[in-house]
Amino acid sequence: MGKKSLIIILISSLIFFIYVCLLHIQIIRYSHIEIEGDIDYVIILGARVKGAEPSLSLKYRIEAAAEYVLENEDVVVIATGGQGPGEDITEAEAIKTELMRKGIEESRIFLEDESTSTVENIRLSKKHIPAISKKGLVVTNRYHVYRATMIAQDQQLDVTGLPAKTPRTVLLQSYLREYLAITKYFFTRNLNLYLLIL
Repeated sequence: MGKKSLIIILISSLIFFIYVCLLHIQIIRYSHIEIEGDIDYVIILGARVKGAEPSLSLKYRIEAAAEYVLENEDVVVIATGGQGPGEDITEAEAIKTELMRKGIEESRIFLEDESTSTVENIRLSKKHIPAISKKGLVVTNRYHVYRATMIAQDQQLDVTGLPAKTPRTVLLQSYLREYLAITKYFFTRNLNLYLLIL
């Protein structure tokens, strides 16, 4: 390997390292933003369901949302997520069932049960947001708050993230996957903007 090639590899590695660090800083920052003002609705992002039981990641999301919703009686809830392989019910139905077990009235829960991605979670939830609503929360695991909030804001929603715990067993892979998912979203969003300009 020549000296020039080695320099290129080192510079590329340094740029990649800085990029990942910047992403991680944003992930941490967005997961610590305080909730301010009156909240009108809560969107709970779906995650894997095993049969009819929420995965641990989804359980943590439900617990974080339920704690907030039980303390704020005027807030409505939008449970999101379609049905994937190995799931006997939709993720939205699993969320609703668990919320009701925790004492949240069925009348406060709306179902968005068709989505298969975070972008669809948000986009398809918009039709369930009451017309007079102004500000909402997006509930997801801590590593996911930055991208979820960014997607919602790109869709003209005034939201703050409500972070839930991330299971320790999937902590590393969740963050690694999220770096890639954020990068993909940046690329797709910028490409769409470029095509619109053309």
